[in-house]
Amino acid sequence: MIKNVTKTKAVILAQDRYDSFYGKTAHGLVKFSNRYEIAGVIDSNLTGRDAGEVLDGIHRNIPFFSSLGHALGTTPGIKTLIIGVANAGGRLPRDYYPLICEAIIKGLDIVNGLHMFLSDDPEIAGLAFRYGVKLIDVRKIFNNLRVSFSGKILDVTAKKVAVIGTDGIIGKRTTAIDIFECLQKRKIKTSFVAMGQTGWMQGFKHAIVIDAIVLDFLTGAIEDAVWKAWKQDDPEVIVTHGEGAMLHPSDPGGFELLAAAKPEYVILQYASERKTYALFPKFEMPSLERELRIIEAFDGKKPIAITLYSKEMNREQALKKARQIQSRYNILTRVPYHESVDDIVSEICGP
Repeated sequence: MIKNVTKTKAVILAQDRYDSFYGKTAHGLVKFSNRYEIAGVIDSNLTGRDAGEVLDGIHRNIPFFSSLGHALGTTPGIKTLIIGVANAGGRLPRDYYPLICEAIIKGLDIVNGLHMFLSDDPEIAGLAFRYGVKLIDVRKIFNNLRVSFSGKILDVTAKKVAVIGTDGIIGKRTTAIDIFECLQKRKIKTSFVAMGQTGWMQGFKHAIVIDAIVLDFLTGAIEDAVWKAWKQDDPEVIVTHGEGAMLHPSDPGGFELLAAAKPEYVILQYASERKTYALFPKFEMPSLERELRIIEAFDGKKPIAITLYSKEMNREQALKKARQIQSRYNILTRVPYHESVDDIVSEICGP
């Protein structure tokens, strides 16, 4: 991913929310982090199990703890508490307040990816000052980013690949990382540009948080991040991902990435089994045909591949669905959780 660095040992707070849509920040960090060494996850409902196995069936030696005291008492060297949830509205759950205060009193720095800034909360900020700990509000880092779109994206000669999706919380970033890693295994010089707070926490060299940036400067920030990856790394391929979904009523995303990054290759992550948007059951999901038409109308070409979000299916169902979609739409379709994305990489770079 990035050059190996000394990682800070951290525990993730995801009480009552790990095994849900809201735990997506924790999920990303359990899968990979080059910024933090993840010592475990606090969720008393899952104590005794492994966070990786609960997430995707892969044992990662990341235990669940019943409490912060349990974590600190069994695992020496923890320096940081990461808030591992991304709930609707981006506010800190009220039941997390005592846990945050407890962590501060015990000398832990706090990393927060929510829209609500802990450093703006008088009680928490005052307590952090008293005990000499850091409050890292990830979105605040990018809150005042002011970069106007300039057109310099046209100077970028690297191939640009963007994974966008049909809904939020369906693994767009994870699929993008799979493609990035596959390119690296082929010894193709590749850069990754993260577009959300979890990507920053995971430690990617190039990262912005697009929903923390003032709209007037959003496309400029995207352009600048991709351009810097090209200038600094001299890659053959740049991989990035969207946030939210093209037609999501609450979290629209994807258009700004296509407009600003000008990707030559678009991959559509598709939640085939969802009839309504996650967390918004009154809003029906658009058909795959409509999503494909919109991308083609906006971008001038169809996606080079469709990738299936498969958590709502077993392996046999997911692979069967992928073959049906590929046959119907004549677009390469893969299930990243169950099969390699190597065929997708071949569409980008050749066999």
